[in-house]
Amino acid sequence: MTSIDWDALADSFDQEPDHGLLDSAVRMAWADRMRDWLPREPSQVLDLGCGTGTLALLAAEQGHRVTGVDLSPAMAGQARAKLAGREAEILVGDAARPPVGERTFDVILARHVLWLLPDPGAVLRHWATLLRPGGRFVLIEGVWSGTGLAPARLMEALAPLTERVHYERLSADHELWGRPVDDERYVVVAQAARPGRHTEVVDVHLILRRGDDVLLARRAGTGYGDGLLNGPSGHVEAGEDVRAAMIREADEEIGVELAPEDLKVALVMQHRGPGGGARIGWFFEAEYGRGGEPYNREPQKCSGLSWHPLADLPADMVAYCRAGLEAYRAGERFLIHRHEDHDPIAYAPDRPTRAVPLPATTGGALHHIELWVPDLPSAEARWGWLLGELGYAPYRRWDHGRSFRRADTYVVIEQSPGMRPGAHDRRAPGLNHLAFHAADRTALDALVARAPDHGWTLLYGDRHPFAGGEDHYAAYLEDPAGYEVELVAPATPVRL
Repeated sequence: MTSIDWDALADSFDQEPDHGLLDSAVRMAWADRMRDWLPREPSQVLDLGCGTGTLALLAAEQGHRVTGVDLSPAMAGQARAKLAGREAEILVGDAARPPVGERTFDVILARHVLWLLPDPGAVLRHWATLLRPGGRFVLIEGVWSGTGLAPARLMEALAPLTERVHYERLSADHELWGRPVDDERYVVVAQAARPGRHTEVVDVHLILRRGDDVLLARRAGTGYGDGLLNGPSGHVEAGEDVRAAMIREADEEIGVELAPEDLKVALVMQHRGPGGGARIGWFFEAEYGRGGEPYNREPQKCSGLSWHPLADLPADMVAYCRAGLEAYRAGERFLIHRHEDHDPIAYAPDRPTRAVPLPATTGGALHHIELWVPDLPSAEARWGWLLGELGYAPYRRWDHGRSFRRADTYVVIEQSPGMRPGAHDRRAPGLNHLAFHAADRTALDALVARAPDHGWTLLYGDRHPFAGGEDHYAAYLEDPAGYEVELVAPATPVRL
């Protein structure tokens, strides 16, 4: 953005003939053009960089429902006064990333805005996600003494986002400007594609783990779920894959520079917000420390970051995010979460859950493991800690046993009345040990460091962490009852 002080210009802004439209001939000229550019039927119009709201007022007078956005509180204040009593809403925010939440619009209107932004192409790609199928851009731009946005550059940026582009030169219509002009002024009206098949928005969500805690951000000034906690998230832009989008959003929102190998897919969810359309959410997991220390990089959209226990999430959360984190903790990997129109955006513990886990293919997969132990209370303390660290949640309890579940697999520890006397011997025929995946080498090392405090002893310490071979990063732990567990870190990816 430029360094223009728009607040200081607000009081005098409408004095320009084409800004305030105070001359009846100028106003009529703009009204006629707007009637041609906007849909004939009443529509939802998003006026970005709306200034004092003059074009927004013309749109409202022609029967459209207008949402205006301007970075300047003073400009927005004048627009609100001008549109008082109309079907209109004026928001303070960045036109490049308007604070409209999940809403979509029939028209995106902008006059002399794109040329001020450092990357018009990226802005247009984001704006395209706010347009409904078949919606249109109405973009009024120009070139003044070598500055501005050339029409060829604008139409080139619109080409992959739209199916029809119309260009009109406006310089010769002196009534629009209240005087003759000799620079280049024009409008581009471009229609978004009408897909022949159903399409859905794709968004990405970051589950940043710091031990048992996850990072949440409190939304502010976005127009959607403001005041509620939500994970770092955003939309996939045109041309991006979901992993690239997650890396970009993590950098933009919390200043964390993740590499592709830092991310693991945690959950895929189809979600529908109250009164909204469906979307696909990809939830990625990353460990704290990868990519740097997180900080609030978008204070205009977020009032602060905070860490919260995954096992005891706060109530004041966006329901979409809460459902995803609860499913992730339970080990689910696929979920449908569709609100009814009357549901709140906020998580409501007293309302029915809208989460429907989808089972993955389980044929031939391990169903459960059952260990008979000589002392249930001590085994529960040891195994409960270890399995909890590995993502298993307490499942069932009965007089002689406990179970811990992750997705479709669970582990049982039981002090069965039918157990024969004698100690477990992992060297005798039968079970030798259980092996679990660790998230990565850092997580494995952290488990090994804490294991002695929970009754586990490291085996083969002289060869740790390569007791299983030079290419096998693992830890071997044993508890006092003689049960062995192997924790295996994934192979380190080779950077090309």
